[in-house]
Amino acid sequence: MSRVCELTGKGPMTGNNVSHANNKTRRRFLPNLNDTTLQSEALGRSFKLRISAHALRSVDHRGGLDKFLAKAKDTELSANALKIKKAILKSGTEADALS
Repeated sequence: MSRVCELTGKGPMTGNNVSHANNKTRRRFLPNLNDTTLQSEALGRSFKLRISAHALRSVDHRGGLDKFLAKAKDTELSANALKIKKAILKSGTEADALS
């Protein structure tokens, strides 16, 4: 399982461990990923996604999964999230999700 957020595309970053003696060694900063179940109001069902804590806060801020996916760029979404987005748009209730 890759360490990439399914909604934001956030992945590992690289940097340095810096010791007290100022020795630098390479390290990885991993995103804070959580397995969560999010409810889609338009489809009336829930989806299990592996998303970052930052993405979970963004979903709550925008008002739910449907509204988050309506504004999300397709390039950042995973294949699973793209399927969900297309199903929401196909259901015909995206006008309700946007308002």
